Amino acid sequence: MQLSATPYEERLTAPRSWWFISFLVGVSFALILLPFGTLPMLGGLAGGTAAAAVVASSYGSPRIRVVGDSLIAGEAKIPVSALGPAEILDPDEARAWRTYKADVRAFLLLRSYIPRALRVEVTDPEDPTPYLYLSTREPEALAAAIEAAKSSTRA
Repeated sequence: MQLSATPYEERLTAPRSWWFISFLVGVSFALILLPFGTLPMLGGLAGGTAAAAVVASSYGSPRIRVVGDSLIAGEAKIPVSALGPAEILDPDEARAWRTYKADVRAFLLLRSYIPRALRVEVTDPEDPTPYLYLSTREPEALAAAIEAAKSSTRA
């Protein structure tokens, strides 16, 4: 496997408010266990905060990578040769593609806390997915990396 000319990697980290909410979940567990004493209350605080933080981290932090001749977005892996043109979406257009313009067959790596996105057509006739919608903070860099990977696989 050859590396693409412009390797790309991005982790869509969860916003800071999610970590504060994780702490509040721990406080809720602590209050529930308060009648049983101080030690169970502290255990509820630690356990509830840790459990909520694990959930926030696992859901809130998917990765998007262009590695070799593949685009890896979350759990999806697709060869760049099966991808068509990429469209950079501003916040308003991204909102439209996640709502009324959306196709139910599309692959969506959607994170509401990231306002911009990249929409990439899927040209593989065997694949029923019409396009990939990828929430990203750097859609220009991702589109450039996909194009560079496509041109390096053609060469």
